[in-house]
Amino acid sequence: MDKPALEAQARRITLFLLRVVSGLVFMQAGGMKIFDWFGGIPAEYGGHPAMFTQTWIGGVLEFYGGLAILLGLFTRPVAFLVAGEMAVAYFQFHQPNGTWPIQNKGEEAALLCFIFLLLAAYGAGEWSLDALLRRKKVKA
Repeated sequence: MDKPALEAQARRITLFLLRVVSGLVFMQAGGMKIFDWFGGIPAEYGGHPAMFTQTWIGGVLEFYGGLAILLGLFTRPVAFLVAGEMAVAYFQFHQPNGTWPIQNKGEEAALLCFIFLLLAAYGAGEWSLDALLRRKKVKA
């Protein structure tokens, strides 16, 4: 395999891995909030959220948005939406506790926000349901 082809393959693989892992991490965070996975939200932080509260809505966005991103389905609009959710989470819950993410425990929110912005701009890549649907549409 020549160098340009090898680099293109490396970009496909790394975009796929970034999308799948970030989607899985995000989905787990949502599952913890709405399905009490991994013990749910500890009681000292409010416990299981009531339906239609901000935490519950965040959990729904995280679980189903994470699943869509993991699968690469409707990636651009979903990634844009959840990037916004992570920006809100950072500025509402983390930033008041310190200027820098390392000080306010907002590293995950900041990183996910920018990972999702990247996915909103670049799309899901060739190994995704978006690409499969696009290929089927072209053949039809």
